[in-house]
Amino acid sequence: MRARAKLNLYLHVLGRRADGYHVLDSLVVFADMGDEMRVRPADALSVAIDGPFAAALQGAPPEDNLVWRAAVRLAEAAGVPVRARIELTKNLPVASGIGGGSADAAAALRLLSALWGARADDGALQRLAFSLGADVPMCLAGVPAFAGGAGERLDPAPALPPVHAVLVNCGVAVATKDVFARRAGAYSEPARFAEAPADADAFARILAARRNDLEAPARAIAPAIGQTIAALERAHGCLLARMSGSGATCFGLFADEAAARVAAARIGADNPEWWVVAAALTRAPAPMVSV
Repeated sequence: MRARAKLNLYLHVLGRRADGYHVLDSLVVFADMGDEMRVRPADALSVAIDGPFAAALQGAPPEDNLVWRAAVRLAEAAGVPVRARIELTKNLPVASGIGGGSADAAAALRLLSALWGARADDGALQRLAFSLGADVPMCLAGVPAFAGGAGERLDPAPALPPVHAVLVNCGVAVATKDVFARRAGAYSEPARFAEAPADADAFARILAARRNDLEAPARAIAPAIGQTIAALERAHGCLLARMSGSGATCFGLFADEAAARVAAARIGADNPEWWVVAAALTRAPAPMVSV
């Protein structure tokens, strides 16, 4: 099953709750690429990780792994033994603002629910997802949505046009808590919209009237984020360049696949140490697979 990369096309911070979570308003979409996960029966729980970004997760205690915690909490909720071999191919950078760990946890919940025959309703599964992290519910839903609350309140987005993106990460890990700690000034207002954009250009114009409130504090921590955005803005055909989530991954929106692929190739050639990939933004849930 693919644990797809999550993009915040805009992200406004509206305030802070008594429980410490910030109140957000964000349009969340998903790319047609991401980590890959497989599960199979086993006598005990294990998580095997490979792929280009596996090294960042290896060597840590199992309980620090969000996929491990998802498996344990699901088994506790379902009243079943925690027995499965989880195989994760880590294609997405770690701590990069595109929900890699959250998407992996969401994929684990879906796949293990099927493997174990856990019959939790969607509401219960969403509550379990939120207990793992604020981004896990949106990754569990896996569809374009307006995210509110701390990220757990999801409302349908209007129909979105076909859009392609170039995702770029400069190789700098940025901690979400550090970015929020640097945020200063007045809080923003909600910025949801009801109209369905006619095409990618109209969509980019709508998004340009919004922003990512975490971009400035993230750039203060990691100035290379500014270089990443500048590289995307210089690319021919780029309609909008912005940081996703709390960074450091940035994206550029393009009207067609060819322009996105050309831009990705050129940015990657100019910056061989960066992670650069072209992807379509999906408009439908990820298909479930048999286990």
